[in-house]
Amino acid sequence: MTQRLGVVVLALVALAAAACTKKKEAKQEEKGGIGAPAGKAGLTIGLVTDVGGRGDHSFNDSALRGLELWAAGQKYEGGRYVPASEDEVRASLSEDLRARTPAIAPLGVTPLVLQSRAQEDYEPNLQLLVDQGASLIVGVGFMLENAIETAAKRNPDSKFLLIDSPVLDAQGRPYALPNVRTVVFKEEEGSFLAGALAGMVAKGGDIAFVGGMEIPLIKKFETGFRAGVRATRPDTRVLSAYTGSFNNVAAGKQVAQDLIAKGAKVIFHAAGTDGLGVIQAVKEARAAGRSVYAIGVDSDQAHVAPEAVLTSMVKRVDLAIYETARALWAGQFTAGDAAWGLREGGVTLAPIRLDIPDREEVLARIEQLRRDVIEGRIRVPATDTELASFQP
Repeated sequence: MTQRLGVVVLALVALAAAACTKKKEAKQEEKGGIGAPAGKAGLTIGLVTDVGGRGDHSFNDSALRGLELWAAGQKYEGGRYVPASEDEVRASLSEDLRARTPAIAPLGVTPLVLQSRAQEDYEPNLQLLVDQGASLIVGVGFMLENAIETAAKRNPDSKFLLIDSPVLDAQGRPYALPNVRTVVFKEEEGSFLAGALAGMVAKGGDIAFVGGMEIPLIKKFETGFRAGVRATRPDTRVLSAYTGSFNNVAAGKQVAQDLIAKGAKVIFHAAGTDGLGVIQAVKEARAAGRSVYAIGVDSDQAHVAPEAVLTSMVKRVDLAIYETARALWAGQFTAGDAAWGLREGGVTLAPIRLDIPDREEVLARIEQLRRDVIEGRIRVPATDTELASFQP
């Protein structure tokens, strides 16, 4: 009870601060001082994180980047927002996003973020944002599906974005709500490229996958990864393990250490904050002279351990949130469902910054496989049943 009360108090403080910010921005708008076109100042977008929360360097931080840095032009430092420079925004964009048309540029919206400490916080946090008049409310992660459904039905005049899950009926079938937009990703396609790379880099050693919770969403990562290994090194053994959580760094490190001891040369994780433990274990193994690499997930995680992270399977949650914010800002928000894969630019591999043998040949093979998926010559499996019959 004490912990829950603390979360509510923190949320109310955040909301009060946002209200003050909103008033200040309105005054600045009158003076032409915040860079947002006329009539757009004070547009508030709320976001509820999953339990992984801020600082996971992965899924949640990607969502926050899309809202705070890209849509709002703000960065969160010392418990408050401060303006981000143009250089900081640009530095956060990959090369392909820098060339995107229309360009990614701050919209002048006000971000309002509530962090969930437990699943029981999802629904009250969403309702708190509704009560504060947020123009759009974002639920980050499949675990918020039930809470988004409940909040959207209770508040039909509010707009919602749900990341990583459609809205599901009692039988688990997707259905539409008129005030909810959902974006899911074809994680298996990006993971396929990660697996293909791992197969070429491992050079005869074992390859491993570490997941968080063993659920269909995370199984898509594993299945696509296994298919990619099969495409480039079909005789390689792929080990797998699940931590059972998304917010336990120690569990991720322990699982990765066990896999390294068993001979894994490349470890791909889809485990949220647990993945930071995976990367730490690989970093320590490399420092001890072991030839092993980590592959990050959701965000480009090279900065976590530049000497250990081979690449990352980037899932553009940031772009999904930014584009929805832009649509809202332009008065063009629409409900409905979207699925983003390689073709849509929703998943990709981060740059490979480490030296690897036969680098140019490896990069050319990865690019060819990417085109094969986009052009339909390869259909990447998303389930164990599909994987059983997969022939690259």
